[in-house]
Formats: sequence, structure tokens, C-alpha cells
Amino acid sequence: MEMITETLVLSARALKKWIRNPAAVVPGLVTSIFYIVLFGSSFNPTSLLTSGLAGSAIPPAILAQIFGGAPTYITYLTAGVICLILVFNMAFGGIDLVLDRQLGFLNTLLTAPIPRAAIFLSGVVQNLVKAMFLAFLTFLIALVVPNGLELPSSFGVVDFVGVFLAFALLGLGLSSVFTAIALSVKSIDSLIAIVNFLTLPLIFMSNALFPSTSFPEWLKVIASVNPISKTNEAARLLIVNGTLSSSQLSTFTGDMLYLLGFVVAFGLIGYLAARRALSAE
Repeated sequence: MEMITETLVLSARALKKWIRNPAAVVPGLVTSIFYIVLFGSSFNPTSLLTSGLAGSAIPPAILAQIFGGAPTYITYLTAGVICLILVFNMAFGGIDLVLDRQLGFLNTLLTAPIPRAAIFLSGVVQNLVKAMFLAFLTFLIALVVPNGLELPSSFGVVDFVGVFLAFALLGLGLSSVFTAIALSVKSIDSLIAIVNFLTLPLIFMSNALFPSTSFPEWLKVIASVNPISKTNEAARLLIVNGTLSSSQLSTFTGDMLYLLGFVVAFGLIGYLAARRALSAE
């Protein structure tokens, strides 16, 4: 009980700092708009495909088949952009923890009668809350941009919960890993170098921006086990179809179980790495 209380107190402290600092909140809001508009409009491959060959337009049904039945590219892309938001916010959210170390606040916590697991868990929770807020905002933005996210008529509250449960599982696993990294490094420069090395391959070796069917075989294998791909697949099934068929439901269930395993495995790895790093202080 004490660990839960301390975790909530430390998480609330970090979130209050985030809310009270416009310079920390506003860029996240702008980034959500930027990603949807840039990737969804400027990089929209359907703009090229619809021109066809020799001036003949490619039928919309073929475009929908390429993008998993999505009526617009932004409908296909929304889940991927939200995953990008999650990845980058989890990766760079650890900067606050590094600053706490440099300013001496972390040392104060380590000398206080606070479970060290609470320090790790508070980092996981605060990053997850921030990222999920931006994920929800990105979803709303995708709904209102021109030629944006088009939900099926059967899409309901349960589907919405399923979509964001997939995002939450991905965020929880990523936050565990990146929080452990942030607690292990000594400087912001080291953190940025590590997360830059990890994030881009993680994103581009997934189906976040384009279908993995166009990948070479070796990349398809990697993408098939990438948790971002599993999250996108689960979320897109609901976003594109709403009510799922039995085969789609089977795929969705498999993806969610995979993500649950990802959370358990990487949550444990993150906790052990963070405990080791804090014990070395």
C-alpha cells in the first residue's frame, strides 16, 4: 500500500510540473497536428497511386485493399501516428528523471524511506499518462482534418476502449524500458544518444506508416514481432471495421495477448534494470 501511495504522489508531482509548464505541453499538442497533417497529406501515397498509369485512375477499392480496407490513408495512418507519439514521448520523457538526478532530487528520494520500486513506477506512470493524453488528442485531430479519419458506423464505445487499450499496453511496455534507461544514465546527452539509436529502427521496422506487405522478406520477419506492428494491427482492425468478424477477432485477440506478454516481459526487465541502477547510487 505504501508503494502505491508513494508512486501516486511522485507521479502527481511530475504531472503538475508538466501541466504548469506550457513549454512542455504545447509542443506535444503541435506535434500531434504536425504528424497527422504532414504524414497524412504531404506523404500520402494514394495521391500518387490515384494518378494511375497512362492517366488512368486506380479504383478506390484497390487502394482500400492495399491499406487494409481503410477508406482514406489517414484512416490507415492514425494508429501508426499515435504509436509514433507514444514512442517519442516514452523515449524522451525520461529527460525529467535525468534532470531530477542532476538537481539532486533523486538522491533525496534515495535517502528517504521510499520504496525504490515507487521511483521506477512513478516514472512509468507519468510518461504513460502524458503520452495517452497526446494519443487521445491525436485521435481527435485525425477526425477533423480534411479527408481524415473515417470510422465505420458500427464503431462504438467498446471499440474505442479496445483501440486505446492496445495503445496503453504498448505505452506501458515502452515506458518501462525507457524509464529504466533514464534511471541508468548520468546525463541528458547519453539518454538522447541511446533513444535516438533505438527509436527510429523501432518505428521504421514496423507497419506504422506503410503496410508490411511491401517490405523485403527479412524486414517482414522483424516487423511481424515488433510490438508497434501488433499494436497497429489491433487498433486498425477496430478503426477500419468496427465490429469484427470471427477471423478478425481471433487476430485482434492474438495481438492483445502478444502485447500483454510484451508488457510483462519488458516491465520485469525494466524494473530489474532500474533497481540495479538505483542500488548502485
